[in-house]
Amino acid sequence: MNDIKVVAFDCDGVLFNTEKANKAYYNQILNHFGKPSMTPEQFAYAHMHTADESLAYLFADAKSITAAQSYRKRMRYLKFIKYMIIEPDLKSLLDRLRPKYKTAIATNRSDTMDSVLIEHQLEGYFDLVVSVLEVAHPKPHPDSLFKILEYFKIKPHQAIYVGDSSVDEQAARSAGIPLVAYQNRSLSADFHIESLKEIEAILEGDGQMATSMQT
Repeated sequence: MNDIKVVAFDCDGVLFNTEKANKAYYNQILNHFGKPSMTPEQFAYAHMHTADESLAYLFADAKSITAAQSYRKRMRYLKFIKYMIIEPDLKSLLDRLRPKYKTAIATNRSDTMDSVLIEHQLEGYFDLVVSVLEVAHPKPHPDSLFKILEYFKIKPHQAIYVGDSSVDEQAARSAGIPLVAYQNRSLSADFHIESLKEIEAILEGDGQMATSMQT
């Protein structure tokens, strides 16, 4: 951990608890077309995937998917941002990390990411934000993490990625970047944490490796 240059984060489930916001967002689309609200299984999928992938999953046929996409693009996400809960210790952690470490976001969010950062007054806290709009393939493909490595001109071992889902796990593994699993012990990760402030201990060399924590 002595050579870490960049701390990268997923957005949903890491920087924010977005469960209420995402449920309200997708349920409005479903309900608009006379469909019932999401099941737990549908929500689990939508939490990890892009909006395009989620709508394709929620709406079975091509005509319905096209209609849902058209409606989604007319919606304003701003009214759902108020349901997002910023994770405790996030801003204070970022204040302490910077400028020693560069900070980045790699997320499967698309055109909502800028609004989220502005609404929660996080502009300027991240040196690079990579949404699904900036890459050819969303997570679990490693494209967004490769973009971070390329942007900062670093090797995979010089970054850590904080994620909470299996797509984060797969992306980090494919990119060769150590994964810090946030509040998800089921993931295969280099470290497991329950609070974002534990990242400092990892960077200082005091964090326990996941293998030892699970013994």
